[in-house]
Amino acid sequence: MAFPKRVRLVEVGPRDGLQNEPEAIGTETKLELIDRLGAAGLAHIEAASFVSPKWVPQMADHREVMTGLERREGVVYSALTPNLKGLEAALECGVEEVAVFGAASESFSRKNINCSVAESLERFAPVLERAREANVRVRGYVSCVLGCPYEGEIAPAKVAEVAKALHDMGCYEISLGDTIGTGTPLKAKRMLEAVAREVPMARLAAHFHDTYGQALANLYAVLEEGVAVVDSSVAGLGGCPYAKGASGNVASEDVVYLLDGLGIDTGIDLDKLAATGSWITQAIGRPNRSKVGVALAAK
Repeated sequence: MAFPKRVRLVEVGPRDGLQNEPEAIGTETKLELIDRLGAAGLAHIEAASFVSPKWVPQMADHREVMTGLERREGVVYSALTPNLKGLEAALECGVEEVAVFGAASESFSRKNINCSVAESLERFAPVLERAREANVRVRGYVSCVLGCPYEGEIAPAKVAEVAKALHDMGCYEISLGDTIGTGTPLKAKRMLEAVAREVPMARLAAHFHDTYGQALANLYAVLEEGVAVVDSSVAGLGGCPYAKGASGNVASEDVVYLLDGLGIDTGIDLDKLAATGSWITQAIGRPNRSKVGVALAAK
């Protein structure tokens, strides 16, 4: 299989990257981060999460973020909306794309959203229906596709089943998440093979965490199979509140460096992106987890 000629990066730093930060981050900082990412050429930015502040206090200013960002031509600003209440609030803020979040693991689903996988999918049906009425696209996430903190191994068939359900429901794209970062390249290929039998490859995205240092190798493996959409987070920010020890998403800078080296077009300015990673990690007092970012900053 040949590599894709172009890869679309979905930047999840402002949402997935910041949501677990214990200290409150000012709305202005979030807005500047989103603006800098857009200036670096990222055309798809996940900006906020419309969840209850009780569960994710860091995202309590979702309305201010969604209404305060300066929209750039050609950039999609999306938000996570796990339920109808979240979707209605996001629609009031003029959101053009939202995301719903399922899991391939029963235990993770229960711990994360207090219901079974089947129940979680049922809950999404009215969200997708309402989004369709409002002419808003919905992206579907499947977490724990290469392992679960409670169950360990996850069968590729289970991942395929959940991905197909979300796709059949109307999600235009399914993002496959290695939430705890335990996957390895062969596992990633086998999981993708199973999913691609149920959902067209052009509708799939890879969302790999780097807990065990395998994210880039896993991305290389699925790019070879034809995946052309990658979720990543500037400076490798983020983790998962329900998966102990899970470090951040793969760093956007590292992904762009890899893709540049493969001659794959992203439309992203790596220097501007790396400067953004340095800026946000200093602003929130976090180490920069991007190897490329650290190397460029040292030059």
